[in-house]
Order: sequence, then structure tokens, then C-alpha cells
Amino acid sequence: MQPLTFINMGRDQGTLNEIRTALVSTSRAKVLGECRSHDDLMAEVIRLRPSAAILVLEIEDSDNNHSLIKKIGGVSPSTAIIAAARDASPSLILGSMRAGAREFLELPIDSAELNTVLDRIAELRTEESTANHGRVVAVFSGKGGAGISFFATNLASAMNAPTVLVDLNLQAGDSASFLGIEPKYSLADFVRNRTRLDDTLITSLVTPHSTHLSLVAAPAEAHEAEEIHADHITEILHLLRQKYSCVVLDLPHTFDPISIASFDVADDILVVLTLDIPGIRAAKRALTVFDHLGYRGDKVRVVVNRWSKSIDVQLHKIEGHLGEQLIGFVPNDYRKVMDSINLGQPLVESEPSCKIALEIKRIAGLVSSNNHTAHPQPRKGLLRSVFGRNNPTQALELSTLGDNA
Repeated sequence: MQPLTFINMGRDQGTLNEIRTALVSTSRAKVLGECRSHDDLMAEVIRLRPSAAILVLEIEDSDNNHSLIKKIGGVSPSTAIIAAARDASPSLILGSMRAGAREFLELPIDSAELNTVLDRIAELRTEESTANHGRVVAVFSGKGGAGISFFATNLASAMNAPTVLVDLNLQAGDSASFLGIEPKYSLADFVRNRTRLDDTLITSLVTPHSTHLSLVAAPAEAHEAEEIHADHITEILHLLRQKYSCVVLDLPHTFDPISIASFDVADDILVVLTLDIPGIRAAKRALTVFDHLGYRGDKVRVVVNRWSKSIDVQLHKIEGHLGEQLIGFVPNDYRKVMDSINLGQPLVESEPSCKIALEIKRIAGLVSSNNHTAHPQPRKGLLRSVFGRNNPTQALELSTLGDNA
């Protein structure tokens, strides 16, 4: 069983050390971080999405404590808030529970009481994991020109369930044109109305494309992007996943705060690369960042776009260089792709039997079933046709990439 993850906040380092010691001694808990301020705790909860946050209450600061508990519950409902204090009065305990705390720990911590609290948090996590909530899939490339928006729109169209595509290219999003629709509202409208978002309002703000696919469009005006912040994205994605079976994110090529917030929320990150040296280098850099962010191994997967048999590259060496399996190979067909984009018709809908559409639908099936196995066999014949040609078009030497590419 995976240990429960914790972030702890308190003004006194000795108290934080006491809590850390009690948690790690159980082997059931992992402390991800410690904070000394409310702002730092909020930021860490949004970034790390821990199982629980322990907040050491200060009697003279009860109003701010209660406000913080409510805010954490709003941005990360899956994080259980545990209030803690020494010599706590009944009114302090009751006030924290009314604000939204799930549990209360009396300091110094009693091991039996702590185990009871951990049992309850574990039970809560199990209930939430079996609850009906949508899967969030982030589509990303470390460089431009990899065909992210085309892949994201077609992937969203291929999902056999109620799906919403969120265009997070805030300055110049094109997902609406790829789907051939003209949005009346955008992500900026979600942000302006976030305090009153419910199913009815969400339905009115998204732009429908088909019976199972809708779009949250990028802002129509570049200046509107300034209104959108990382915590807004975290909150909105949480609400969208309650309504839709799948939420697909069309992301920019940068690791800005909004992208990081999106990656944190995502269940799956699909890194899209093209088999050229800049594309492989960008993918390697992105995977390194994801590793530093502490994402679990099965969260990040790699898809090759614009794959062609004319590219003379040993795919198993690419996998070894990246340290990841390649779970998909979307064929290159410039004319079909450009026709699809210009007409605003996803290929998975307009030509569902073409090779590009079939491969994207296969990848969609892997993601929706959480089955991230590599490209199915027979792959040997496919690789022989790539490796065994007498007159390769152009060989790609991985040695030119370097270990730190």
C-alpha cells in the first residue's frame, strides 16, 4: 500500500519536528514538506496534492486558521485537513471541524490516536479513489512544431465518453479552429465566475463540438491571459473532472506556473515528440523536469508524432535514451493533417479508418483504460523495415545528443 503523504505547517520548528517523527515512525506516512506560513502551505498543497495537511493551530489566530482550512478544502478537496494543538479547548476543536478539518490531533501526539487518524484518512482516500471522477490527460511537448494541438483535439475526439478539451495556450490557442467552432466564452469567463461555478454554469460556458466533446477555449484577447493564475486552473480542473469522464489539456511548450499546476492535477502526461534531434532533446529535458517534480513513473508517457518508415532510427535506442517506453506512433501524412486542420474537422471523425485516426484512437483507449503498455506487436517487422533498409534516408545518431540532452 502506498504511504499517505503529508505537508505540515506550524510556526514552531520543534513542534514540526515532533509531528514529522511521529508520522515517519509509523511507516504509513511520508512527509513531503513543512511550512511556516499560510501562503506557503497553500502553494505546497496545490503543487503536491498530499493526502493530508496537518495545521498547528494558534489560538490567537483562529480566524485566519479557519479561513485557511476553507481555502485548502476549495482548491484541493482530496487533501484531508488535520488540525493540531496543545491544550486545545472544546471551542478550538469545534471551530476547526466546522471550518472543514477532517480530524484533530492533540499535541503531544499519542501513537494510538495517530493510528486511528491514519486509518480514517486511508479509508477516506479509498472512498475517493473509487468515486466517479474524470481522468485528466495533459498533452505536452518541450518544443513547438510537434503537432500538439492536432494530437490533443483528435485525442479528445477519440475518447468514447463525455470529454472536455481545455485550451491552455492562453496567448494564442487554436483548438477552437481545429474543431471548427466559434466559442462565445473562454477560460477567462470560467475564472471570472469561478466562485459560482456549478454544472449549469459550466454547461453554459463550454462550447459543444459533438454529443460527447466540448471545449473550454483559450481567451480571445491576449490581455485576458493576465487574469488567469495557477490556483484558478487547479480549481477549475477539479470542477471539470467532476462533470466529465475525461479532461484533455492542450498545453503550451513552457513550464510556467499554469502548466505546472496542470501537470500536478493530471492523471496522465503524454509527452509528444518528433524523431529529430531537437525533438528528442526537448523530450529528454521535459522528462527530467517531470522527474524532479516527483511524478510517479506511470504518470508520464511518450508518443511519437509524424512517424515515418523513412526515418532511420532505432526506436529501442530512443526508449533507452529517454528512459521511457514509446506508447504510440502517429503516422506522418501532411496532406491529411492539413486538410483536417483547414476544414476544422478532426481526422478521427472525418476519416476514422485512416492510419492516423486508428493510432490516435488506440492511444485514447490506452489512456482511458489506464493501460500504458508500449505499442503492440508485431513491432519487429515494423522495426526491420526501419532498421534493415540498404539505403536509409538519414540516420539519426543518438551519440550527438549527449547524456544531458
